[in-house]
Amino acid sequence: MRLNQQLADAFKAACIAELEAIKPGNVHIFSDGHGMTVQDFVLSADAASQVIAQPDLSLGERILSSVEATQKVVGCNTNLGVILLCAPLIHAALQPTSDSLIEKVSGVLAGTNVDDAELVFAAIRLANPAGLGEVAQYDVHKPAGCTLLHAMQAAAPYDMIAQQYRNGFADVANGLARYQHMLMQWQRPAWSVTAVHLHFMAGFLDSHVARKYGETIARLLQQEAVAHEAAFLKMYNPKNYQAALLTFDEALKKRGLNPGTSADLTVATLFLHNLM
Repeated sequence: MRLNQQLADAFKAACIAELEAIKPGNVHIFSDGHGMTVQDFVLSADAASQVIAQPDLSLGERILSSVEATQKVVGCNTNLGVILLCAPLIHAALQPTSDSLIEKVSGVLAGTNVDDAELVFAAIRLANPAGLGEVAQYDVHKPAGCTLLHAMQAAAPYDMIAQQYRNGFADVANGLARYQHMLMQWQRPAWSVTAVHLHFMAGFLDSHVARKYGETIARLLQQEAVAHEAAFLKMYNPKNYQAALLTFDEALKKRGLNPGTSADLTVATLFLHNLM
């Protein structure tokens, strides 16, 4: 099988695996939410996987074409964050060098240009994520005038996805360590995915929630996640905490809180695991 097809399959598998785990506040097989269904995300994963690993694309083209493919099948923003995170990993994996994947990613990001930024700005406008407003520097509604890396570095203080571009995907690598540790302990992939999602919810203010509802609400959500993560990780059998997680999930959805950035980082973690 060709490398680009292997990467496409690994990307789709990560998207589907994330849906099969309880992720409080997000769409998963136990509960739809926020006007979206599991099927929307399945269709999105399939559509994006058809183009995201195509050879001979620039990074900007890879991101925009994946968002366009998604919009054609679901017409809403189901996976912008996932694409922004996974496309650089795919672009790096396609590079014919002997460097490690993370080293390749750093090279890919350092090599971005203004065209990449313009294409990604167009992708963001097309996906139109909730809470997208105007900013003083490198506003996506205006010409980029900078490389993609510079734009992401500017956004990093308030956006966890942009932060990965600035720190070389360090937080995703930490998520991978959590996933592998819990997988070794529990031997249960879906529950290990839940652990990763809680890891991100508890460890950071969720960018999606912060943009939509403000930092105060995002911080309250983080505090709730910290308590649930601590209780969950104590479980010898993680299924014993399923009822509490589903109650938390239902409460978040009633409040309209969707920790989507935590879910995006979880998919990127699973994708990185698939590439190892």
